Amino acid sequence: MPGSAIPTSPNGDKAYPRNLTIFVTFTCVVAAMGGLIFGYDIGISGGVSSMDPFLKKFFPSIHRKQMHDELTNQYCKFNSQVLTMFSSALYLAASVSSLVASTVTRKLGRKYSMLVGGVLVCVGAIINGFAQDVWMLIIGRILLGFGIGFANQSVPLYLSEMAPYKYRGSLNTGFQLSITIGILAANVFNYYNNIDGNMGWRLSLGGATVPALAVTVGSMILPETPNSMIERGKFEEARAKLHRIRGVDDIDEEFNDLTYASEESRKHERQWRNLWQKKYIPHLTMAILIPFFQQLTGINVIILYAPVLFKTIGFSGNASLMSAVILGTINVLATCVSIYGVDKWGRRFLFLEGGAQMFICQVAVAIFIGIKFGVNGNPDDLPKWYAIIVVFFICIHVVGFAWSWGPLGWLVPSEIFPLEIRSAAQSINVSFNMFFTFLIAQSFLTMLCHLKFGIFLFFALWVVVMTMFVYMFLPETKNIPIEEMAIVWKNHWFWSRFVVNVDYLNGAEISTGVDIIMNHAS
Repeated sequence: MPGSAIPTSPNGDKAYPRNLTIFVTFTCVVAAMGGLIFGYDIGISGGVSSMDPFLKKFFPSIHRKQMHDELTNQYCKFNSQVLTMFSSALYLAASVSSLVASTVTRKLGRKYSMLVGGVLVCVGAIINGFAQDVWMLIIGRILLGFGIGFANQSVPLYLSEMAPYKYRGSLNTGFQLSITIGILAANVFNYYNNIDGNMGWRLSLGGATVPALAVTVGSMILPETPNSMIERGKFEEARAKLHRIRGVDDIDEEFNDLTYASEESRKHERQWRNLWQKKYIPHLTMAILIPFFQQLTGINVIILYAPVLFKTIGFSGNASLMSAVILGTINVLATCVSIYGVDKWGRRFLFLEGGAQMFICQVAVAIFIGIKFGVNGNPDDLPKWYAIIVVFFICIHVVGFAWSWGPLGWLVPSEIFPLEIRSAAQSINVSFNMFFTFLIAQSFLTMLCHLKFGIFLFFALWVVVMTMFVYMFLPETKNIPIEEMAIVWKNHWFWSRFVVNVDYLNGAEISTGVDIIMNHAS
């Protein structure tokens, strides 16, 4: 058996020979830029929504309420379903398009999904930049969402398949790092464009063409993943590409495993129907609950509406935008910590630590805002130092998210799916992520108006629930090759009951998962 000489890790998984080559590092960095368009579009809408010229042109009633109605409850000043639709339409469109992207990613390859995503975002950004009416804004945001659905479906898969398993966490986290850089760039753009008067918001919205062009051009020069080549029958090209990616001569064991996994997936052509099989219940559960919990950390509320939120707690227009820039910078730096530690400390540790940190910060923010604003939301005088304390705890909350649920919410689902359901399961994951983001974005300002400072306690309660879920049900996945991930479900106290424990191959009784792969390689 060729794999008999391959060493195993203490966990029992095969340790494929591999190097972290310059080639694979470069391709992962270029692919991770797909996160730029998502991050930029998250960050840009909140800042633009707080710009007076933008509100005056498209939402005059909100502008009048903000400028002249001193009696309006601070919690309710920005409460408008049309205004939130401007931000959240993107996520609803992304939820739908990610399901379509599954077929494109599987039949044409990962890089072509990225290309489609980049082109759609370019078109949407141009429409938004030249918008004259609200309907143009909404159409532009929908096209942005379609593009983001394609990019978010394909990029995490590409990174997980290209990266050597020992470095998969760090390289895949590059996607989240790109998201945070995109958010920061949007915040900086908003701050400086707000000074530019009537044209500032157009420059901010149209600026999404820059990261979109980077993704479009990048997707053209990227190689396809060996997994995708094998999936489409290009075996010799896949072998040559795997040899270059891993930087070693001995790639037979990994290539055989990838080929076998592809052969097995062809027996299950109906990926969407296969998802509902009993043995995939753990995967489907994670594909739905991880994005569900990720949105209930409250992070997109803070990032999406940071300038609006800071304006609500007493900062002036430019000061609120600068606070969002500071928030974005902290987000980037904390994500770098995750890149360093995700393959060293493990996924579970970062999930649990981040959850505890976010809970403490959300309770603190609720207390400080509640003391000063009460339920009426009309403080006589909000000292600057008091507002700074609130921003400080919000920043620490962002730090906790940025090295836990932020990158891991994308990494863990992308690495746990077997090839026979990978495209469909990733589509489910992205679709639910975008749908839950849409629900939170669309309802946040209304929730803020009705729950007041209690909205942070609402999210704090959910952080407790999701942290307990991780502690009880999420197995550790670091340092396990992506094609052998079945071992984590077989060894888990709860999920093992859903995995078929015994199967037969060539008349011999063997265990499923990693053992099937090992026997096939012989």
